[in-house]
Amino acid sequence: MMEEDSNTDLRRIVVIVALLNLAYLCVEFAVARAIGSISLFADSVDFLEDASVNLLIGLALGWSSTARARVGMAMAGILLVPALGFVWALWGEWGHPVPPEAFALSLTGVGALAVNLTCAVLLAGFRHHSGSLTKAAFLSARNDALANVAIIGAGVVTAYSMSIWPDIIVGLGIAAMNLDAAREVWEAAHEERRAKS
Repeated sequence: MMEEDSNTDLRRIVVIVALLNLAYLCVEFAVARAIGSISLFADSVDFLEDASVNLLIGLALGWSSTARARVGMAMAGILLVPALGFVWALWGEWGHPVPPEAFALSLTGVGALAVNLTCAVLLAGFRHHSGSLTKAAFLSARNDALANVAIIGAGVVTAYSMSIWPDIIVGLGIAAMNLDAAREVWEAAHEERRAKS
């Protein structure tokens, strides 16, 4: 009964987190397109990934630990999506590099930071619940908050330098963090699956 209550609480939290991510995805994607920001584009794809991960967690909570481990392995693949999104955005900007509007970049980063910190706090109490699934969600929210601090910084540096490089460097950092999170989730899911074999 205790585990069932915990699963119900976790399911409610991951649905809230998914909805927050979907809402801010729309905001960040619109701003990224308007100002031509590679880092905001990569981060907006990351919001889509976070929403997907949390919805998958909500669905998989009642499943066996073996099935949850398989979903965890699939989530490791989902965590790679922002890295691919970054490469696509970078390719599109490479022909005509124009720095993004600095104030809008930083302001959007502040909004994203508020959303991700809220999500990380909501998920923190469940990060060791249900193995690799909730670990994926917590790591994702935590990494995103760090990325948002970097986006804010990129806006400040862009305002002074008028260079596209701060935006590109932060985009690379976001891609690298997602690659590392994918590795951690894959390892956790693999351990979970091996423990049940």
